[in-house]
Amino acid sequence: MEALLHIEHLTGGYSKQKPVLHDIGFTVNQGEMVGLIGLNGAGKSTTIKHILGLMEPHRGSVQLGGRRLEDDPTAYRRTYAYVPETPLLYEELTVREHLEMAAMAYDLSREAYAERSALLLEDFQMAPFHNRLSAHLSKGMKQKVMIMSAFLVKPDLYIIDEPFLGLDPLGIRSLLELMAKVKSEGAAILISSHILSTIERYADRYVVLHHGRLAAAGDLEALRAAAHMPQAPLDDVFCSLVTREVTPK
Repeated sequence: MEALLHIEHLTGGYSKQKPVLHDIGFTVNQGEMVGLIGLNGAGKSTTIKHILGLMEPHRGSVQLGGRRLEDDPTAYRRTYAYVPETPLLYEELTVREHLEMAAMAYDLSREAYAERSALLLEDFQMAPFHNRLSAHLSKGMKQKVMIMSAFLVKPDLYIIDEPFLGLDPLGIRSLLELMAKVKSEGAAILISSHILSTIERYADRYVVLHHGRLAAAGDLEALRAAAHMPQAPLDDVFCSLVTREVTPK
């Protein structure tokens, strides 16, 4: 598999005097899902902000499709779609208008927009609410709008941060089915979530962050070997890995 996202020796954060991330490195390949997992404050959100281009690395690099943000910002940003933990919508726009705005941002054709938006609205039980202002949506419905906007444009990489919070059971099932579908079509997915039992069923590999450092990386068997816990579920392996002391490199 070819690496779509390539992070190498990434050190970064809000202050150069006190970085959050320390020499992080991992890849996300085309056609695979990678779970980015760690305790609160481990550096997951900071890592995502560096990938999105919202923060500049102190050292190291982030590349998408062999391209850095500074090489071509527009092309770089069109490579990914981001679903944040907290929905960010315009209160004066309707559900349909949010989808239309996403389509315009990614130069989606009218035909592709019409077909994809209809399917997504149906999958997420949002068709009856397509003309409702986002100010009048529940948190779960707002999250569905964010998810639909991301999957509407079919990017090369999906960056999904705690997507299950606020979703109803049907919404969770629709999201999981969509992720499996786009992955089978060759898309890459980086997903951060604390619901490890779900991540274990769908992710191909994992990146475990602890105190801003890489505690472990690889498939479940690799994590089990690192934790010396053969046959253990991801929850137990993770807890073992992050309760150890991480020695700075």
